[in-house]
Amino acid sequence: MMATFAFPTSIYFGAGQVAGLSDLLNQIGAKAPLIVTDSGLVATPVFKRVVATVSPGVSVFPEIESNPSGESVEKGTRAFLDNRCDAVIGLGGGSAIDVAKVIRLRAALPNWNLEQPPPTDRTLDNLAPFVAIPTTAGTGSEVGRSSVITIAGQKRVIFHPQLLARAVVLDPELTVDMPPKLTAATGADALTHCIESFTSPTFHPLCDGIALEGIHLIAQALPRVMKQPRDLEARGHMLVAATMGGIAFQKDLGAAHSLAHPLSAISHLHHGLANALVLTTVMRFNAARKPGLYKRVGLAMGLPAATDEQTIAAVESLFADIGIPRGLAARGVTDAQLQPLTDQAFADGCHQTNPVPVTRNDLYRLYQEAM
Repeated sequence: MMATFAFPTSIYFGAGQVAGLSDLLNQIGAKAPLIVTDSGLVATPVFKRVVATVSPGVSVFPEIESNPSGESVEKGTRAFLDNRCDAVIGLGGGSAIDVAKVIRLRAALPNWNLEQPPPTDRTLDNLAPFVAIPTTAGTGSEVGRSSVITIAGQKRVIFHPQLLARAVVLDPELTVDMPPKLTAATGADALTHCIESFTSPTFHPLCDGIALEGIHLIAQALPRVMKQPRDLEARGHMLVAATMGGIAFQKDLGAAHSLAHPLSAISHLHHGLANALVLTTVMRFNAARKPGLYKRVGLAMGLPAATDEQTIAAVESLFADIGIPRGLAARGVTDAQLQPLTDQAFADGCHQTNPVPVTRNDLYRLYQEAM
């Protein structure tokens, strides 16, 4: 057996950590960074606080959608080039960070078509340095080598080994004003990452350990931040757990993500919400074919005796407690959408590392059961 393990990103964690951003940018030689974010965040104290720490040469691209598109990448790249920027700061949730990563790649590869995989056999010496500052605790994109972008109506994964951030700033003070629904959806996203990466059959014991501790932190911290939004310790644990999920899923994911990606592209659901709405349906499908799969997940959640069904019930209970009850139909998904959803889900590569094989018909039935 052969495997490659890599955890190279520098992570700066702690309340108030963003105050050191200017020094960090100086260390990497960034004098004219582009901040990539969304218009909603621009109006908040979080944005003003971050901008106040950056040099006067900063530019801002504030046009990121909830499910980021290829058009956003192209517009952001033009902003990067027109303002002669020398670095990129991704500020916000996974959408902003995903686009920020790809803007650098697009600027370095002017002839690259976004609909094609970028060349991974080239070392890009002209790739701008990147700093990720997540203001949500969910995607883990800040430590990833890939981005998920909607291109021609379909979610596509853009991967390049050099997409990694030069540095990540995890400051729980930047997350305390997250709306409750976003806190819940992003927390569910992080939990899904940890569960699916742990149960993926790919050999990566380092990621397994990280995923299990991420599950433990989320099970303890997510209910706390929903009840006490300004609990900095719990907010910090959620930020770290989301990053752990992002590290862990370099091991790969599973069928829940294959089902969730089209729910964002076609039904326009938030990615974390989509994951929450299909996760336990997929878990039951997997457990019926591979008994005992979720015992260690349940133990990590703090269950004294963790059968598969007890673990699945605990996940359902957690989601219900944070305001995400089951049911795709209640979120606007229609029967007429199930076939196109299934087409995209089967084309999505995540189910290829599901702990048990799935067919197209399996994915269709899973959507039906999740309705």
